[in-house]
Amino acid sequence: MAFDEYAEHDALGLAALVAKGEVSPAELVEAAITRVERHNGVLNAVVHKAYDEARATAKGHLPDGPFKGVPFLIKDLGAQVKGWPRTSGSRFAQVAADDADSELVARYRAAGVVLLGKSNTPEFGIPGVTNSDQLGACRNPWNPDHISGGSSGGAASATAAGMVPLAHASDGLGSIRIPAACCGLFGMKITRDRTPICEVVDGALGFSVHHVVSRTVRDSAAMLDATGYPQAGDPFQAPAKDGPYLDEVAKSPGRLRIAWSAETPSGRPIPEEMLAHLLRTVELLKGLGHEVFEKGLGVDYRQLYRAQSLASASNFSANVARWVEKLGREPGEDELGPLARRGYEAGKRLNGQQAFWGFQQLRLMNRQILSAFEDFDVYLTPVMSTPAPRIDWLDPNMADTREFDKRQAATYATTPPANFTGQPSMSVPLWESEEGLPVGMMFTGRFADEATLYRLAGQLEKEQPWKDRRPALWN
Repeated sequence: MAFDEYAEHDALGLAALVAKGEVSPAELVEAAITRVERHNGVLNAVVHKAYDEARATAKGHLPDGPFKGVPFLIKDLGAQVKGWPRTSGSRFAQVAADDADSELVARYRAAGVVLLGKSNTPEFGIPGVTNSDQLGACRNPWNPDHISGGSSGGAASATAAGMVPLAHASDGLGSIRIPAACCGLFGMKITRDRTPICEVVDGALGFSVHHVVSRTVRDSAAMLDATGYPQAGDPFQAPAKDGPYLDEVAKSPGRLRIAWSAETPSGRPIPEEMLAHLLRTVELLKGLGHEVFEKGLGVDYRQLYRAQSLASASNFSANVARWVEKLGREPGEDELGPLARRGYEAGKRLNGQQAFWGFQQLRLMNRQILSAFEDFDVYLTPVMSTPAPRIDWLDPNMADTREFDKRQAATYATTPPANFTGQPSMSVPLWESEEGLPVGMMFTGRFADEATLYRLAGQLEKEQPWKDRRPALWN
């Protein structure tokens, strides 16, 4: 398949060509490898290359799933692939080769994808920027001097550069939506436990979900149809959907009540450029016939994030303690980056009362947030307070972790609450910044209501198409 032709199609489009016999899975794999080799030296999006395995898989028998023959990447965090290494972006918590596929990975294979390799992620997925001593910095195809977001930055960078049409991603505090916004992709953070968690520790708080980033809405919907059903033993299974999400994309959302807000946890206003994009979105929605009005969530963000920090620090420290038990030693001085080291030590200092106060307070405030959605169908904010920052400005490896915290807080303001409540929330790449970087708008739906979001996304994609926008690093 021609180099340029491969990247013109979304995943369902490539699978359709395979089904018609116009291209073979082996040809798709070679096209993907060509693009990885051309662009990865700059982007550092793919950190484990399984080319020989992908070639063998593509030439063998593939399941007749919706994505038969489509090259696909797995994020190097949480998800296990049989025989592949797993680093979690850490020098300490490494596995030389996993013994078996995670259930979610097995479902990806059943959908017909060909696993090509693993994508870059920051250490333990902690920051909203993909950069670690272990795996290095991942860059943005729209401008390699800027971040690709985190923690699914490798998945987003590779997809935006046309290496693959969609890629596995996960979201614990914004890690699907932030990279999607940085790289001009569609990213759906699905309802809690809609797909299988990949590790118990990964989903212990219920914040983290696994899905994909993609260039089209329909690819996201079709993949969730393929993977989004209960796993035996999951104690908190998401409510069943009414029908295929792929069908929802083509349906009219009707006249939705959409609340919007420019509020930030700090109380500081978002920059004028981002406010202008938000107001453009409001006008776009009104033009589509929706009822749109300004209304915040009305929560005490300081209290919300204090509760989350106690719960998260305790959980993270327990996660590292499991690695200590497994490896039989504490992490060496140079085996944890600044953020991971701080989180591990902070968690060890907390007691059970503090940890459970955090859990309890989150539950109480989650009820307050979910109750707000009785007055509207969808909640609109920017995904980020700024377009993707420069890599040298937002560096998680900097020694001054408090300064990094300030810079990250000034960049990311709105994504975490949907992780706390478990609601679906999506990043839609509607606009571009004055510097030509993508700008994503975030739409959060009621609990378990991906259907409404997919209908709205399909409408926005038709009205304000983005698939054919090309980053600077493309050909």
